[in-house]
This record gives sequence, C-alpha cells and structure tokens, in this order.
Amino acid sequence: MSVRTGIGFDVHPLVLGRPLILGGFSVPHEQGLAGHSDGDVLLHAVIDAILGGAGQGDIGKHFPSSDERYRGIASTVMLQKAVSLAKDAGWKTTYVDATIVAERPRLAPFIDRITSALADAIGIGKNEVNLKAKSTDGLGFIGRGEGISALAVATLERL
Repeated sequence: MSVRTGIGFDVHPLVLGRPLILGGFSVPHEQGLAGHSDGDVLLHAVIDAILGGAGQGDIGKHFPSSDERYRGIASTVMLQKAVSLAKDAGWKTTYVDATIVAERPRLAPFIDRITSALADAIGIGKNEVNLKAKSTDGLGFIGRGEGISALAVATLERL
C-alpha cells in the first residue's frame, strides 16, 4: 500500500490560568485547555491521526501523561516527534484535514494563523492543511463553554 489515512480525536476542559493554544498558536481567550502538556487539542488529534496512519499507535503510547518528562511540554514538540516516528516507519504526512469544535472563542479570525502554524509544525505547505472551526450551537459541554474538541484526518504516503 502506498497511501494510508489516520484519524485522530481529542477533547480537553477549559480552565482559568492557562493560555489557549490551538495548532501551536496562542489564541486570545480568558481560559485555556487543561492537560498534562499544553493541552492543544488540535495538535493532539493531528498527532493521533499521523501515528495511526503510520501504524505507530497513539499519543498515549509515545507521550503518556504518567511521564513527568511531558508535563507542560509544547504539543508542537510532540507533533514533530510523531512526524519523525512516521518517517522512521516509512511514511510522510502529505495532507491534514481537521476540525476544531468550540463555542468560544470565535476562531474564524485565527484560522489562517493556526493553519500556518500547524503546517509549519508538520513540515508541509499551508495548502496541504485544511482547517475548520465549528460550534455546537450551545449544546453539550462544548456549547456551555466547558471544553474544546478536535478531529483530524491525516493522509500519509510511503517514502
């Protein structure tokens, strides 16, 4: 097989006292995402998609929250390691399609900058990343402003 697809998902609660990092970009907001790392749900979903497409497990296998080395780590560092693990397994990420699900803050003004940061972190062109932001129209924990989730699909080609 010369092409594979991986899928990823993540969700984190919003809390006071942390920056909101999405795709490696700091989004202005009064709350940030809780997590062992920087809580970047978008990058965590992309990491899982890349690792899955390369047949390399998931984020918890390589960066367990029980390991203090990863406390507060920038998710861009984990993403670059995931890209490297995929490469070592003979795969290169060629395209990512992702969706961030958040009620607040409104992400439309930041999509372009988040897309650029994500593409740079993966090492692909900005045109090889498609990013969308959706809300739940007030439904559920996301609609109540309690958390943010992200979904990602990564296309990988054999090196």
